[in-house]
Amino acid sequence: MPKQVTEKDKAYWATNLRLIIITICIWATVSYGFGILLRPFLMGIHIGGADMGFWFAQQGSIFTFLALIFFYSWRMNALDKEYGLEE
Repeated sequence: MPKQVTEKDKAYWATNLRLIIITICIWATVSYGFGILLRPFLMGIHIGGADMGFWFAQQGSIFTFLALIFFYSWRMNALDKEYGLEE
């Protein structure tokens, strides 16, 4: 017999989707926005001998992606505890 979907389940999933959408938007902004679209505007700022646009395209987007992974993991663990789904 299939499990009934409760309001608590819907709230958990809605919160999870909102978190996913926010992290993907941040990742896309940093990867595509700073690394590609805004590169001409960031060329005057230098980090470690390279302009900031190049830095975001090569390393900044990777560092941001790793930070988002840790943030998502931390937030999902807190969300699981909040909804009583922790392991």
